[in-house]
Amino acid sequence: MSSKFSQQFLTAFRRWWKEQASEKGVSAAGSLLARELWDFLRDSTPARRRQRYGDMEYDWEHRVNTTSGTVGWRERLLGVFHSAYQPTDPAMFREMMTELPIQFDQFSFVDLGSGKGRTLLLASEYPFQRIVGIEILPALHREAEENIRAYRDSTGRGGQIESVLADAGEYVFPETPLVVYLFNPLPEAGLRRVIGRLEESLLKVWRPVWIVYHNPVLEHVVSA
Repeated sequence: MSSKFSQQFLTAFRRWWKEQASEKGVSAAGSLLARELWDFLRDSTPARRRQRYGDMEYDWEHRVNTTSGTVGWRERLLGVFHSAYQPTDPAMFREMMTELPIQFDQFSFVDLGSGKGRTLLLASEYPFQRIVGIEILPALHREAEENIRAYRDSTGRGGQIESVLADAGEYVFPETPLVVYLFNPLPEAGLRRVIGRLEESLLKVWRPVWIVYHNPVLEHVVSA
């Protein structure tokens, strides 16, 4: 392993372990780690990798690379301690957007844990003022930037899209009306930090905020 990746891995693991041991206890954290690593190994088999290529239709249509099938083992291992990359299904995203009773051109769209950027591309189908993706893993962030460029070249859309390499828990939200998109992007402690930052932002500048939570494993954190 490269020294850069080793540093990223140790930083992510230490933070994850500290948070999990604090919330659940050392024994429960150890059991959870064992399950997560077993899932990682199981998902590394050739059969599971072929399954991950099942989301390629959108990529073929738009000449981009947002599939989970091409995510390298390093990023998948780091995802154990952040959140595994999984692109949003286009039909599901569009269905969620139709449920928002808003005028899109008055809102900014923020995707926390934006990965390779598929959701950012999908959001550009709507007249958001600004579309921002926050991704902590450098390799996925670089893929997102390449996908944004390719998408602009092939469709002429996406001029308002920006991918930011940052920790979602430290992100300063734009002081505009917001649609915040979550695809189960963080462990519980990280999601609590994000909600805390959002609450601080709203106390500073009150405006409408809609949270779209896909796969709401930690719904209790948001609803609280």
